[in-house]
Formats: sequence, C-alpha cells, structure tokens
Amino acid sequence: MAAEQDPEARAAARPLLTDLYQATMALGYWRAGRAQEQAEFELFFRGCPFGGAFALAAGLRDCVRFLRAFRLQDADVQFLASMLPSDTDPAFFEHLRALDCSDVTVRALPEGSLAFPGVPLLQVCGPLLVVQLLETPLLCLVSYASLIATNAARLRLIAGPKKRLLEMGLRRAQGPDGGLTASTYSYLGGFDGSSNVLAGQLRGVPLAGTLAHSFITSFLGTEVPPNPMLAPAASQGPVVDLAACVEAWLGRVCAHLGLGVQEPHRGERAAFVAYALAFPQAFQGLLDTYSVQRSGLPNFLAVALALGELGYRAVGVRLDSGDLLQQAQEIRRVFRSISAQFQMPWLESVSITVSNNIDEEELTRLAQEGSEVNVIGIGTNVVTCPRQPSLGCVYKLVSVGGQPRMKLTEDPEKQTLPGSKAAFRLLGADGSPLLDLLQLAEEAPPQAGQELRVWPRGAQGACTVRPAHVEPLLRLWVQQGQLCEPLPSLAESRAFAQLSLSRLSPEHKRLEQPALYRVALSDKLQALVARLRAGGSS
Repeated sequence: MAAEQDPEARAAARPLLTDLYQATMALGYWRAGRAQEQAEFELFFRGCPFGGAFALAAGLRDCVRFLRAFRLQDADVQFLASMLPSDTDPAFFEHLRALDCSDVTVRALPEGSLAFPGVPLLQVCGPLLVVQLLETPLLCLVSYASLIATNAARLRLIAGPKKRLLEMGLRRAQGPDGGLTASTYSYLGGFDGSSNVLAGQLRGVPLAGTLAHSFITSFLGTEVPPNPMLAPAASQGPVVDLAACVEAWLGRVCAHLGLGVQEPHRGERAAFVAYALAFPQAFQGLLDTYSVQRSGLPNFLAVALALGELGYRAVGVRLDSGDLLQQAQEIRRVFRSISAQFQMPWLESVSITVSNNIDEEELTRLAQEGSEVNVIGIGTNVVTCPRQPSLGCVYKLVSVGGQPRMKLTEDPEKQTLPGSKAAFRLLGADGSPLLDLLQLAEEAPPQAGQELRVWPRGAQGACTVRPAHVEPLLRLWVQQGQLCEPLPSLAESRAFAQLSLSRLSPEHKRLEQPALYRVALSDKLQALVARLRAGGSS
C-alpha cells in the first residue's frame, strides 16, 4: 500500500510506537499459521469523560495517515529481532518487512460525531497479525484526540457561541506531540484558534498571539527606536513621530483619569510604542505587567489614541492576573469614557482578552450575562484535561474468520460485544437523538416509523422505540487499503461537531449530573451475547 505524499504521514505515529506484546503476539500468530486469518477489532470507550453524557469522536484523519504510511523499515525489523528470542525463524522477520495495510478495511464515525459508550469509534478488519499490530498506535491516536475534543466542547458549551476561545496550552502540554494534538482537536471541539504555530502550519488551525510580559519588562524607557516615524493608515499625509505623539496623548489621558503623568511606567510605554510600530494595524496591549489602572491602561490608551489620529485602530487588550471579570468591567467603563471624551467611537468596542489558569468554574463566571470579556485564553485546563486525563479507549477482538469472539472476564463491565456490527442513531421527530442501536452486520437496518424492540445496556429488560428518523453511524473510509472518500477538512469536522452538539437534548448536554444517553442492542445481538455467556466461549 503506497503511502500518501503527506509530510505528516510518518509523523502521525510510527509502527514501533507500540507495546512489546503486540510484537510477541505477532510472532505467536505467525508460528501458529494464523497470520492471514481475517479478523475484526473495534475501538471504543466504556464511559463518557468528565462526568458528562457525551464525547466527540476525533483522530480519524491521523489514523488514516498512519495506516497509509504503515511499513516497517529495516531498522525497525532489526530492533524487533534484538527483542525477540535469538532462535526466531528469520522468515518471520521477512514477513514483517513485507507488511503494509493494503488488506485493511476501516469503518469509523466521522470526526466530530457524538460518541457514546460501547459504540465503535473505529472498526478495523484485515489479516489478524496486521490488525493486532495496529492496536496501540490507533488507541494512541484516537483516545487523546477524542478526550481533547470533548473537553473543548464542554468549554465551548459553557462559554456560549459569542465568546472567542483560544487554546494557549502548548507550553503546558505533555510533550510536542501532545501539544500538536491538543491544538488541533481543541479547535475541532469548538475553540476559535490556537497560539501553536506548528498547528497552523500543519493543520490549518487559525493562529492568535500578541506579546508576553517579558517583552514589556525588557524595556526601561530609555531606548530610542531606530525609526519612530509612522505614516498614516491611508498613506496620505506626513509621517509622524509616534513616540512623541504618544507622550502628548499621555498627558490628556492621565488628566481625564485623574493620574499623574509620571505614574504610568516608562518602560511599559516604550514597549507598547515598539509593538505599535511593528503592528500598527493590529496593536494590542498586555495591561497587567505593573499596574492595570495606573500604568497598563493609560499607557495603552495613549498609544491607541495616537494610532487613532493616524487612522489606525487598536484591536485589543489582555489581562493575565487578578479578578478578570471585575477588571474587564472597569476597563470597558474607561474605554467608553475615553471614547466619548476624545471622539474615538471605535474605542468603546476594543476587544478584552483574559487568561490565567481558567477552568470550567472560572469560565462560567466570565461567560455570565453582562460580562465585558470578549476573548478567553485557556491553556492548562484544556490541554491536560485535569478532570480526567484519559478517555480509556479499548481495542477489542470481535470476530475471527467470520465467527464472533467475546471476552467474558470476571468484571461484567469489561465484557465485550461479539460479532461484526452495524450502528445506527435513532432520532425523534425533532431530529434529536433518542438512542444508539448496535446490531449484527447481517441484520436488516432499522426503518423510520418502525417499532423496534431493543435492549438498553445496563437495563434489566427490553423496551420498544419508534424512531422518526434513522442515521447509520459507521462510514467506510478505507477499503483494502484504499481511501474510499476524501476526509473532511479540520474546519468541516469542527462545523460538524457543533451541528451534532446542537441536536443533542439539553438534559444530555448538561455538564453536571446529565441524563444518561442510551445505547441499546438489537434482539439478535442480545441473543448472541446471552448464548456466548451461557456457553462460556465463542
């Protein structure tokens, strides 16, 4: 199977990004003559994360990249040979060198789909040895991506549709790969952009960023810009010494605010001027390096008004400490007062961005009615998912040679559902999801308007449901190693995720103590489960 001409193909995951027991099992299958037997695995999770009632499926694009590039290199095979018994038949290693995913078929939920416990995110079919080797990399690619997307979706639900959310957690992420994954899938989950430049280059995530406190503290105010002159925005009229213009405006601003002209920090003002000269069309100020009210705000206003005289409009300010909600209210009040005083109406609506270890509780406060915050930057609490650091996805064998396989185990919650399956979402008349139905692949699909007897998981018995609409959930993406249809872009998957969430009922979207969404089995699948349980094997 030829790899895509994709610079991320091998970066998504390498074949040896796996657990050693995958290689030992591969040798066992090969020695038993079973390497080519057709097998099917399902990748799913057992419980929704964060105490919620939904998850978002993510990571499919990375899985497809990985599958299309999958090939053990000579160095990979040589290393495995050093880990396996020294008397291993060399023919096994020749078999490994020839492996690819040209006989692998994948069905999956589209990225951005609502996902629920027990419903496959991926179904992977192919030769037993190969699809076994795929287990750990696929889990690695799907679990964290889906967890991040779900976490981001929760934060978006709290923030509402109007606040802009920026992911700023690269420096807090679990390594470079974790950082790229977090930036990518927080965007899919509903964030508006990221500070991660690599995510912008490789994944097309919109980027945002301004300046840090270090930039401001690096200036003392004694620096002389090599060229302080700035031309008007319309390119008509003489160039102006921006630094001198700012000093003139500072006196007027301080007089209006009741401050002494010496109170605002000189170095901070010099930093703002330097940044404005570099970005006159996109000037933003970080206000809390010294004092928001006595320094950061008047210095920002002096620079913004000087730019305004030249036809430029400052685009925003950022706060990174203190009571963010209260400070935003005070800053907006000052913006309105200065706007009226100096006839600069655009100043009223200058964006206010906040950041500083914002979690769900603080986000709820910042998103409340009447908040003057426009943009919220979140780092640690989106990329590390502190409320639940793992989704707990599993990858389980469900059939070999067309025959169902079931793990019984001592823990009922860890028992698997046997057989090759199809999955459907049953919808009400208003289009909202009622339940997800799992049935054997050989069964006829459920029909809209048809009364069905189903077996909700975790319930004591069957119930009936009559769906107004029925949606198949699992789409064929890769067949015999070939991509069956173009994968949606990241932006398209993001839009699909928001559409999917909009259809979920409010009781299922509640972030605390939500109503549990039902996943049910068909009569035939329930009967197969009961038979295998009673027989003790498949």
